[in-house]
Amino acid sequence: VTLVESGGGTVQPGGSLRLSCAASGFAMERYAVGWFRQTPGKEREAIACWRSLEREPYTIERMRGRFTITREDAKSTFYLQMSNLRPDDTAVYYCAADWGGHYCSPGDYRDFWGQGTQVTVSP
Repeated sequence: VTLVESGGGTVQPGGSLRLSCAASGFAMERYAVGWFRQTPGKEREAIACWRSLEREPYTIERMRGRFTITREDAKSTFYLQMSNLRPDDTAVYYCAADWGGHYCSPGDYRDFWGQGTQVTVSP
């Protein structure tokens, strides 16, 4: 079972990036999926999640408008589209999947985590 993130890198303020998370070894369509991030010295925080069979995702309020999660179950892949990035968005971004995932919080995602991908927003 693996989750592999890709698409991280360095971008200028105001720029955009799309992260991908490729799942293998489990039936992603049955799992809640989510994106999280962490900066040194801070707790991991949630960005957006999408529970299995839900028609719409859930995005943390302060992330709305700039971060969008999508999922393509047929490709076992989900994405995080990020726009109008700011320096304080610099972090390691993680994707995760959970059988339940009732709440969009790191503690509620216990099953699978990716290794993380660095996103740096800098002039």
